[in-house]
Amino acid sequence: MFLNLSIFVISCLLIIFASRMIIDALYRLTCRLRWKEFIVAFFAASIGAVIPELFIGVRAALKGVPELAFGSIVGQNIILFTLSVAICTFLLKEIVVESRTVRAGAAFALIAVTLPFILLWNGTLGRIDGVILILTCLVYVFWLFSKEDHFLKKYDRPLKETSLLKDGITVFLGFLFVVLSAEGIIYAAQNISVYLGIPVAVFGLFAIGLGVALPETFFSVALAAKGHSWMILGGILGAVAISSTLVLGTVALIHPIEIDNFEFLRVARFFLISGGFFLFLFIRTSNKITKKEAWFLLGVYLLFLLFEFTVLT
Repeated sequence: MFLNLSIFVISCLLIIFASRMIIDALYRLTCRLRWKEFIVAFFAASIGAVIPELFIGVRAALKGVPELAFGSIVGQNIILFTLSVAICTFLLKEIVVESRTVRAGAAFALIAVTLPFILLWNGTLGRIDGVILILTCLVYVFWLFSKEDHFLKKYDRPLKETSLLKDGITVFLGFLFVVLSAEGIIYAAQNISVYLGIPVAVFGLFAIGLGVALPETFFSVALAAKGHSWMILGGILGAVAISSTLVLGTVALIHPIEIDNFEFLRVARFFLISGGFFLFLFIRTSNKITKKEAWFLLGVYLLFLLFEFTVLT
């Protein structure tokens, strides 16, 4: 048991480190190429944050435990909707949402997290469902890149000087570390869930969900500390939407996801959709997230932990 816990903790720390490497390198690369602000945010914040989830999901599907990926994505998205947004708001005092794209993205993110549960009505997320999720992601990406105003403003903020070659090597090494850590996480998660006598999806919901949510949270906190509020919600909402559609869809295509224990899922589903709904409501009604609303979102996350542990025990 101690060996499995050690492998899991080390793998999670490694994937957090690797994810941060990838996100930071992508951020510098897209800025140096003088891409527009929207593209910088999309690739650095959203795509960079989803990469670990994708690798874990694919490896879990290939090893015959796709429900592990499902649980981790649900757990990650609950954290991003609530805890991550709350922490960033506390740092900034409020997050102003001036972009219409971000406001519309909040609606799509809410739809994206709800769709897998609708498709899971029969207890299985099959390959046809996977195709539907991937097509939904493609619609989302097409919509994002069809907006001409997304490509008007260049990113002109100061950057730490590094070479293109160095950033390219950093991205490659980051991918390598993500692959290695994904193997360790899945191996340890299977053994630990058997030892504890809990479904592997439940372990993914709490432990792995937290691990894969931390890189995006750290990146968002760093942006908040620098006052770059324009990227925070865009990155978080993009990561939620892509992981719920592209990643889950890919996993389901490789290996259908079957959920036997719906007790933990009912609680997680309620708080995931509730967290997304309240975040959407706050953004649409006042075009900002205030500290009071951040405390509310933090309360939603704490209640999720309380109710989930109550169900499991």
